[in-house]
Amino acid sequence: MSRIGKKPVAIPSGVTANIADGTLSVKGPKGILSLQLADEVTYDVQADGISVQPANETKRARAFWGMQRTLVQNLVTGVTEGFSKKLLITGVGYRAAAQGKKLKLQLGYSHDVDIDVPEGLEVKTPDNTTVEISGADKQKVGQLAAEIRRWRKPEPYKGKGIKYDGEYIFRKEGKKK
Repeated sequence: MSRIGKKPVAIPSGVTANIADGTLSVKGPKGILSLQLADEVTYDVQADGISVQPANETKRARAFWGMQRTLVQNLVTGVTEGFSKKLLITGVGYRAAAQGKKLKLQLGYSHDVDIDVPEGLEVKTPDNTTVEISGADKQKVGQLAAEIRRWRKPEPYKGKGIKYDGEYIFRKEGKKK
């Protein structure tokens, strides 16, 4: 039994949800998000919340149950509060600057790295070593953060690179004479 799946997803005031053509659409103050519904799970939209139940007693249906409930929860949270990730840049000469719908990174390469910001996301640089990504879709926010981090992963000797805020980098001792 899924402990997460048993709980219905609460719908706060100002948010509406409806099911049409195999798609769950959730509308709120931050926009509209939708999710393709899985056949293994049944969804029930009521005034107080959205409940998710397995359609049958197969192993696949039980495996999808908790995950689909969490995806529905992410839709509701996204249209009400939104999601954000913070990246920290460490290294001499490493910096970032947000310019409209582009993010310009200087990461020690012979050229600057320009990253296009997808529709629905917002990138801010409060200072030149911090990048804040925010948006309603949790998957898009995490994907953009991972793509930015991939340009310079933090290395274990000096700690240079791009890391998530709160991420611990295991440090190694250097070579000794």
